[in-house]
Amino acid sequence: MSYITKVRQANPLVHNITNIVVANFTANGLLALGASPFMADALEEVEDVAAMSGAVVLNIGTLNEAAIASMIKAGQAANRHQVPLVLDPVGAGATPYRTDVTAKLLGELQLTALRGNVAEVANVAGESWASKGVDAGAGDGDAVALANKAARKLNCVVIITGKEDIITDGTRTFIASNGHPILTKVTGTGCLLSAVVGAFLAVSGGDVLEAAAEALSFYGVAAEIAAEAVETQGPGSFQIEFLNQLSQVTTETYRSRSRLKLLEQ
Repeated sequence: MSYITKVRQANPLVHNITNIVVANFTANGLLALGASPFMADALEEVEDVAAMSGAVVLNIGTLNEAAIASMIKAGQAANRHQVPLVLDPVGAGATPYRTDVTAKLLGELQLTALRGNVAEVANVAGESWASKGVDAGAGDGDAVALANKAARKLNCVVIITGKEDIITDGTRTFIASNGHPILTKVTGTGCLLSAVVGAFLAVSGGDVLEAAAEALSFYGVAAEIAAEAVETQGPGSFQIEFLNQLSQVTTETYRSRSRLKLLEQ
C-alpha cells in the first residue's frame, strides 16, 4: 500500500506550530491531502496536542519568544511519546537570530526529519552557502554530500528541496525530480511541503526515509498536474488547482508520473 493511500485512510492528526504567512494554506493543504491539521501554539496545550498527534511540524518562519518556547515544549513532548518531529528552519543563516533559534531547537530536540532549502541545510551542517532572505540564493557545492553530512550530524532524515529534491538518512539517498517552477510563485508551498512530510511520516510504519521520499515525489506530481491544468493562467489559479490535485491525484497516477530514484552509493 502506498503512503498516500495510508494518509487518506488514517487521516493522521498533524500538529503545526507554523508562521502567520502560511497557516491557512498549510491547513487547507493538509485537509486536501487527507490529513487532519491542528494549528496550536499556546504554551498551555502544546504538550497535550503533540502527544495525541501523528506528527509534529515546527516552522520558524515568523519568530517570537512565545512561539519558540511552545516549539521546544511541543517537540520535547513529541520525543517523549515517539511522535515524528519535523523542523522547517526557514531562513536559518539569514539573520543571527534565526541561526541561534535553529541551533537552540536542534540542541533541545531529536528530529525525525529536517526540510529546507540548500542554504538553510548548509547552515545547520556548519557549511557556507549564499542565501537571500529566506531563499537559497546562488551557491556552488555538492548538495547531496551536504545533505548526507547534515543527516549524519543530526541523526535524522534530511530533505533539501530545489529543482531536484534530495532525501537522505545519511546512508540511503533518494532524488525526486517532479515539480514545477510555479511553486516558487506561491508563498508557503515549501512550508506546506514540510507539513505534508509530517503527514507521511505519521503513517510511515517505521521507514521514515521511504515515506519522506514518497511525500516529496507525490507533492511534485500534484504540482505538475496542477500547472498543466492552469497553464494559461497565473499563480492564483495554480494555488487553488494545486489544492485540488493534492486531493485528487490517485496512487496509479502518482506511480505513472513519479520520477523518484534511489542513488547508488
